[in-house]
This record gives sequence, structure tokens and C-alpha cells, in this order.
Amino acid sequence: MILGVQERGLTRLQAARRERHSRARQAGFSLIELLIVIAIILIILSIALPQMSKSRMHAQEMAAIEEMGTINKAEIQYYSQFNQYATTLAQLGPAATGGAEGPQASGLIPGSLASGAAGGYNFTLAQTAQGYSVTAVPKAFGSTGRRTFYTDQTGIIRQNWTQEPASEKSDELK
Repeated sequence: MILGVQERGLTRLQAARRERHSRARQAGFSLIELLIVIAIILIILSIALPQMSKSRMHAQEMAAIEEMGTINKAEIQYYSQFNQYATTLAQLGPAATGGAEGPQASGLIPGSLASGAAGGYNFTLAQTAQGYSVTAVPKAFGSTGRRTFYTDQTGIIRQNWTQEPASEKSDELK
């Protein structure tokens, strides 16, 4: 009788071990399953990233167009205050800490734009015989923007779809 109890106890112990071992195998993922999941994620990323990059580039172009409009409005205000157009973006920007606003720093545009760079574009303000011109060129053509922009005292924004900076002869933005 004692031998029978010991045999039954041993078989119960073996059965419990088998069950635990079986559960352990079911709880994890196999290497192949993990590789399949990673492959699916990479496929989804390869489809989504180019679209995200195009969207970001388009948003930066739209921001550059808005900044060109901001500079045009600031030049009009500058002209009405000082009877001449600003010759540098710094003249349209804010005064240094504690400094008073005036012709050298009128506070008409944000400091980030007055530095000449904003939203993936580099901005250049130049004096012309008729007034002023502003160009906006992507920091990295094809990455931060696909177009260059130009505007002057007429307020018309022009665009060029090549790396060449846009000019007064470029197509008008519509």
C-alpha cells in the first residue's frame, strides 16, 4: 500500500512538471514569429516615412511663404515709420535686450526670422533700386523644401522649382 501511494505521488509530480513545461512553451513567442512581426513593421514604415517626409517638406514650404508675407508687411510698416525700406532683416527684428526700438531694430518681425533662418529655409533681404527683394532658399534642397521663393516691394511671391534661387522673372505663386 505504501508503495502504491509513492508511485501515485511520483506520477502526479511528473504530470505537474509536464504541465508546467507545456505552459512555458506556450507563453513565449518563437524567433520566427518575432521576425515576422518585425518584417511587417518595417514594411509599414517603408510606406509611411516617405509620405511623412513629403508632408513635412510641404509644411515648411507653406511656412516659408507665410514668412515672406510677414517680411512684406514689416517692410511696409518700416517704410511708413522711417521713410525708407529696411536693408537687412536685423533692422526689421527686435532690439537687443534692453535696447530701444528704432531704425536699426524696429521689432516688426520675430528674432528667429531676423536671424535669417526659419522653418528649414534661409532668408535673404537685399536693397534694390526700386526698394527691396527677399529670397527664401531651403537649407537642404529636396529635404527641407523643393522650391525657392522671391518677393519684393510689389508683394508678389514668386517660386522656382529648381535649386536656382527664385527671381523677379520666376513664376508667380498662385
